[in-house]
Amino acid sequence: MMSGIPLGLIIEISVAILLMMTIGYCFVLNNRLKKLHADKNALREMVADLVQATNLANNAIVSLKDNATEADIMLSSRLEDADRFANELAHHVNAGQTVLQRISQITQAASQKNTSNGQVQNRSANEALKRLREYQLRKEEAAA
Repeated sequence: MMSGIPLGLIIEISVAILLMMTIGYCFVLNNRLKKLHADKNALREMVADLVQATNLANNAIVSLKDNATEADIMLSSRLEDADRFANELAHHVNAGQTVLQRISQITQAASQKNTSNGQVQNRSANEALKRLREYQLRKEEAAA
């Protein structure tokens, strides 16, 4: 006994204080665990969203690759067509120049007045016109 307070009472008061401190600490720990658990759920949702976004990105990449392949094939086809048309156009330009030269020869032959015989000029012009018609017929047959 110390100064009138029984030793048992002092021990019980000490135990009661320690219990209250323990309860308070348990309360603080409980709050921290609740926050940690809430953060765990938020983190779980965040990971699920991240996985979903990754899957969407992968699908978009696959789609872009497919579109790029299609575009490449289509572009190659169109370039081949353009080359073919360019060659045909060059051929037609050359044929047009040949026709123009022949027409020029025909007009020169028709305008020549140096020859004394008009029948010779007419024959030359007729022969040139005949060759021009034959050339056009061959050209149309080749195009068909």
